[in-house]
Amino acid sequence: MAQNPAQSPIGQPQLADPLTSLSGAPQGALSGIRVLDLSRVLAGPWATQILGDLGADVIKIERPGSGDDTRGWGPPWMKDEQGQESRVAAYYLCANRNKRSVTVDMASPQGQDLIRQLACASDVLVENFKVGGLARYGLDYASLRALNPRLVYCSITGFGQTGPYAERAGYDFLVQGLGGLMSVTGRPDDEPGGGPMKVGVALTDILTGLYAANAIQAALAARQHTGLGQHVDMALLDVQLACLANQAMNYLATGRSPQRLGNAHPSIVPYQDFPTADGYMILAVGNDGQFARFCQEAGRADLAVDARFSTNRARVEHRQELIPILRHLTTARTTAQWIQALESCAVPCGPINTLDQVFADEQVLARGLRIEMPHPQVGQASLVASPIRLSETPVDYRLPPPVLGAHTDDVLAEILGLDASALAALRTAGTI
Repeated sequence: MAQNPAQSPIGQPQLADPLTSLSGAPQGALSGIRVLDLSRVLAGPWATQILGDLGADVIKIERPGSGDDTRGWGPPWMKDEQGQESRVAAYYLCANRNKRSVTVDMASPQGQDLIRQLACASDVLVENFKVGGLARYGLDYASLRALNPRLVYCSITGFGQTGPYAERAGYDFLVQGLGGLMSVTGRPDDEPGGGPMKVGVALTDILTGLYAANAIQAALAARQHTGLGQHVDMALLDVQLACLANQAMNYLATGRSPQRLGNAHPSIVPYQDFPTADGYMILAVGNDGQFARFCQEAGRADLAVDARFSTNRARVEHRQELIPILRHLTTARTTAQWIQALESCAVPCGPINTLDQVFADEQVLARGLRIEMPHPQVGQASLVASPIRLSETPVDYRLPPPVLGAHTDDVLAEILGLDASALAALRTAGTI
């Protein structure tokens, strides 16, 4: 936890309590860690929500009057208990639970001083301003390290703190294109609907948030040995390239850029979507034994002993011949019939669900992946649960995504020791 915060003319920063959570609930894995969140939109908030789910006290600093950009990113808007549309954006709710919202005018000297004091009483700071953007406020890494050498300071940008693109603004969609993901996503150019395609969610932002949360926890672990924090430099482009995984290695191994294959796999056949009598299914054959069992079930056992198709290597080489044959076979049954038959003979397959089907799926229900949290503006808010399962320090859903500025007075009084008159003066000045 944070130690030895700097003295302040406004108040004495108070340290996070390592023994009890905000709700008095059993401790999470990161209880006692305080995170100052200066980020907005998705990559940064995704990282800090993970830390909050794991027990950290996350203080989200927002601009007075407007807050995080995603507060206005609707429709869709959540509906209240009367079924009326609120002004709570669904987008904002996806990445901001287990946080306390504090509104501070960062452009004012008093606001900058408040944030510096909070940084002195924090273990982690996360920001996603443009490179150098916080230096003019005295809130850059060098400035805050001088005040709190134990601070783990995580910067998330499109292209990192160095390199010729460092000054550019970075957005998920741009990086999906620039970083190669769209070159391997979508149908081939010569097929109907062919051409590059972005992933249906801002995956680069989300992956960057995941990497950032990992890096922050690694830096906290290192601090246990060194006593010092460090600067974590996360870039969307770096993460996107790292997450190309086998596709990047395929290029490095061959010198040839992988091509778009739609839903097919570059190294495994058959491993894609297939039409059925009433829709589509996914067939994910991972080895020759599974292929032989599929062929037997489909009434074409001869395909498994055909030299063109008997091994995965042969099937990859003769993809264009095999896939039309299989597509003709799969239209003979419904999706449900295929799934029942293939599961019984241990051939991996599955449906292509819409989200209403996903949230009704018995496995999703059994794992509790939809949760409900009370929300002051909409009554009950449905959220997607954390996928993290820890046996001894489980994820704790303590706080719903906060209303703008809901915790300003509480946080500034609790951590900085400000009394009612000091808070009133700051509010009159427009600082909070």
